[in-house]
Amino acid sequence: MNPSRRQFTKQLTGLGIGLVAGMGGHASMAMDPLERPAPGRLKLSLAAYSMRQYLTPQNGQPPQMTLFDFVDYCADQGLFGAELTSYYFPDEVDDDYLFKLKRHCHLRGVTVSGGAIRNDFCNPDSEKVAQDLEHTRRWIDYYARLGTSVIRIFAGREIAGESLETTLARCAANCERACEYAAQYQMLLALENHGGVTARAEGLLGIVRQVQSPAFGVNFDSGNFRSTDDPYAELEQIAPYAINAQIKVEMHRQGRTEETDLARVLDILRRAGYSGWVALEYEASEDPLTAIPRWLRRLQELI
Repeated sequence: MNPSRRQFTKQLTGLGIGLVAGMGGHASMAMDPLERPAPGRLKLSLAAYSMRQYLTPQNGQPPQMTLFDFVDYCADQGLFGAELTSYYFPDEVDDDYLFKLKRHCHLRGVTVSGGAIRNDFCNPDSEKVAQDLEHTRRWIDYYARLGTSVIRIFAGREIAGESLETTLARCAANCERACEYAAQYQMLLALENHGGVTARAEGLLGIVRQVQSPAFGVNFDSGNFRSTDDPYAELEQIAPYAINAQIKVEMHRQGRTEETDLARVLDILRRAGYSGWVALEYEASEDPLTAIPRWLRRLQELI
């Protein structure tokens, strides 16, 4: 373990992951909307999650596609970016694998536009949160070596019998601890609107505005506000804080599914001054190999 990792682990132990539960949600409001010129400039990428059925082992058989194949697919589609989701890396990731993958991306002219991991920073179990923070630290190391600058993270779920204010404060404190380590590697952590306490913009921003770190922001996911009559209005609220963006081809209004107005979503990002990668994260029912090229062409026209 290198000195920065030892320091990070020591901080987790000494501070106590669970101490924020006593804060009562009274942490200072820290993050303001990002100041940047509008309109923003957008670049198109593809999230590996879009190919999950091909990247995941099925019935005891190895996956039909590796991340190397996925990078090739992105290049063949004319993309200059690929979001590499942690779920599809080997169980054991070592320096040799990371170097080969980075070299492969370089030779195909594909930038790793971002990373994505699983975590739960709302959990009141300090041991489990410590494990998730260590998991986050490990992937900060990996993605930094792959040359990306941003990782998508999650918040977590509401806790039965606990005030939402307390849960959001705990999540914010854990995000801040993760960001302390991320900043050492010049990395950014982007909190996604991904159900749970972030199912509405109010919950997401209730966390974001408590985190005091320049290494923090929002992962804008166009398809994840599902419990509202106006998901576009929710997206407008979070866009000023976005440091990464994912776009889906479907939207949901109180359980009703409809095709995304892609031009409208991209306009929300541009007007907020967001500049950077927009990763298509395909989740619709049509086979991705059939559907994705068509959606990429549409997005390329709009971008």
